[in-house]
Amino acid sequence: MKNFEEQFLHQKDSKLHTSAPVEHEKARKELAGEKTSQKPADKIADWLKVVEHTHTAHREDPKVQERIKEYYHKEYVINEEDIPQSYYDNQARLARELGHGDIEITEEQKKELAEVVIADQESTLDKWTDYFSSEDADVYPTWSKYWAFTSMLKMSSYDKEKHSFAKRDKGTVAPFPDLNREALAHVVDAMIKKVGKDKLTDEIQDEEFEKLLGGANFAKLYAYAIEKVTPTEQNELENTEGEWIKYDKGSDHMPLVESLQGHGTGWCTAGESTAETQLKAGDFYVYYSYDKDGQPTIPRTAVRMQEGSIAEIRGVAHEQNLDPYINDVVDEKLDEFGIEGESYQKKSSDMKKLTEIDNKTKEGQELSKKDLMFLYEIDSDIEGFGYSKDPRIQEIITTRNSKEDASIVFECTAEQIAMNTTEIDKSTKVYIGEWNIEVFNTIKQYPNITHLYESFPDKKIFMQSMETDPEINSPEKATQALKNKNIYLSSYGEDILEKTEFSQEKETYDLARFTVAQLGLSNGATTDEIYAKAKELGLELCPAEVGPQLRLQNTSKEWMLIAMKQISDRGGDPCVFDLRRIGDQSKLSSSSARPDERWSSYSEVVFRYRKLKT
Repeated sequence: MKNFEEQFLHQKDSKLHTSAPVEHEKARKELAGEKTSQKPADKIADWLKVVEHTHTAHREDPKVQERIKEYYHKEYVINEEDIPQSYYDNQARLARELGHGDIEITEEQKKELAEVVIADQESTLDKWTDYFSSEDADVYPTWSKYWAFTSMLKMSSYDKEKHSFAKRDKGTVAPFPDLNREALAHVVDAMIKKVGKDKLTDEIQDEEFEKLLGGANFAKLYAYAIEKVTPTEQNELENTEGEWIKYDKGSDHMPLVESLQGHGTGWCTAGESTAETQLKAGDFYVYYSYDKDGQPTIPRTAVRMQEGSIAEIRGVAHEQNLDPYINDVVDEKLDEFGIEGESYQKKSSDMKKLTEIDNKTKEGQELSKKDLMFLYEIDSDIEGFGYSKDPRIQEIITTRNSKEDASIVFECTAEQIAMNTTEIDKSTKVYIGEWNIEVFNTIKQYPNITHLYESFPDKKIFMQSMETDPEINSPEKATQALKNKNIYLSSYGEDILEKTEFSQEKETYDLARFTVAQLGLSNGATTDEIYAKAKELGLELCPAEVGPQLRLQNTSKEWMLIAMKQISDRGGDPCVFDLRRIGDQSKLSSSSARPDERWSSYSEVVFRYRKLKT
């Protein structure tokens, strides 16, 4: 059947082909003199091309991705005025049950509670947006992603007793459903086969599941799949005896898929399309621990290769982190990869240390300064093998007094920690508080302050002296240094790096980072307006070499722009360096910075400043 996927969407939503977005694309094609059709499936097919281009054509541009998320937030995240009174009444009830007596939720408290509800909905919705816009989801056709995504938007929280999702409405305060990549892969793969009239695999051939497929109800299918991929039992995790099995690049993907499904790994590799795509790119290693019959059938960790390099390592704990028993097995495997495995050794070490601190916390033991330095990520980030931060970090931190811990970490008294500028004096060692140009001007007068945070420990203030590496004195040497450190240099970043002038001797640059709003431009501003405001405030543009030099020294995950005199790229577009991360890899790239280019109020920009003479 022609356009059978689009026919499926039309059957699910008979008004889709007459919706405003679809009609808009039809009108655009007519104005452009392109051929159009009145058939619903054809109209939907044309519009899906627009959907695909919108979400995938500008993956490396954080501003585009942010605009997409902002659109979804506006359309689907609850508004403060729509939060029902019953939600606030329930908060008062919970407070009473916790021993706080009868309390009245004030308007200010309502606003704070509403901010939490909205933030939770935005973050959970972003996980779905990020995944479906990523390369990992390219294995799924656009129509299937549209079906799953729009269905998810109508789902609320999961009821474990009823084994179903509640329906979402205008007043729903619950976050969007958790993203379980394995369950999603199970559902989408099956629906692709069902719609395409392909034969279902033995793993999918389940009478109840096939019945649900007939109704094409994503919420019911996803709920069933989540129950099917139940997590591994704890006693099975404690046993780490097992075997590594290698699935060769280009080999049949089904043995890999069948070995993973039903074990609750959470890996998207459990889906056929993903597994097939990943094996086309490289070898895939899975470590299976022995089951009760002594057979290696329980997947515990995986090493995915891509073009000869380690692309990722995943475990079966929350967010695909390694479970606490399997680190030694991973370490031994990484030794086989030489230098390639070194970057992963830190992750394994970090997970061991975090497990040790977690156990100390549970047993009520005191944490040492070394423990706290690690927990609060003072010297380096705690790195794991999942898609996001190990949840144990925040779980432990929430049980502690951050100000008391800060005094231990920074070896100072509580009186030497200033929480605002009025508390700053010549004895202050640590500042934790608001950050803006006024605070900056105060901090400059006190070289005794050596640690700066907007909030401790999660939001460190960037204000530092950077010494350049005199060995990196040319674009060619900078390029090689970036390669040696496995830092990705984008093609457009390479364009302006080739034209960057480097110091021939060691230089020291004093740098500070501000959002556009912190400069006093709360509604955002153009490049020229930002530069003019910075000059007015006594800040300076950075020499262009700050971009690559800072990238080589700074492993921060934050996206930040370097305020510098623009350099033209291959297309003649005036650009500046920007620092960002792609997954686990640091990146040096460039952003268009035309004089009239507009930047949001939360864009982070690094400037140079001059220290006060003492």
